[in-house]
Amino acid sequence: MASASNGPRSRPLSPHLSIWKWGPHMAISILHRVTGDGMAIVGAASVVWWLVAAASGKEAYDSFLGHATSWYGYVVMIGLTWAFFQHLFSGLRHLVLDVGAGYELKTNKSWSLLIPVAAIAVTAMIWFSILAGKI
Repeated sequence: MASASNGPRSRPLSPHLSIWKWGPHMAISILHRVTGDGMAIVGAASVVWWLVAAASGKEAYDSFLGHATSWYGYVVMIGLTWAFFQHLFSGLRHLVLDVGAGYELKTNKSWSLLIPVAAIAVTAMIWFSILAGKI
């Protein structure tokens, strides 16, 4: 019969903290999850607010439009646009990885560095075109 120990046994720690070096591919993967959650929470709340305001009458809708077209409303909308493109491009990267391509270190790092640049560039182009008539 095995003897029972009197104290707690020390358990081994996972080696992931000591063997993996932080890289852009890890940051992009985490950012992919953050942008997805952000769009789900903030985007859904914004759409629900818009629909409730539209269904509640002119005063409620005017109040919504006042907030949506204020400086902080534009910040939220620009943030959601960036989150959308960041999530989209990162999702395409994950799709390519799921196919089995792009695992080479140089390729993976290059795509991981290109994704935020592309997301910012596309967001800027869209919002410059939207705001071009208001400047």
